Amino acid sequence: MSKLLFALVLSVSTGTAMAGAKCPANPKSEWLTEADARARIETQGYKIKKFKIDGNCYEIYGHDKAGKKVEIYYDTKTLAVVKAEIEK
Repeated sequence: MSKLLFALVLSVSTGTAMAGAKCPANPKSEWLTEADARARIETQGYKIKKFKIDGNCYEIYGHDKAGKKVEIYYDTKTLAVVKAEIEK
């Protein structure tokens, strides 16, 4: 029974890790600095609560101009939005 439970937990946690975005693997020398990326995103009206690197993406958690919660993944070179989840 414990082996079955372990396998179930492992499969669920693996599925969660796969839910991120697939950003292009830009050379780190071509990435915008975190400070520049953060500043550009904030000028678009986002209030950033958490800014992090997730694989080859910049990822933010915060709120948009309307106050809705957002989770957005950005290309580290161009800041193009790769994936966005916005509260309805």
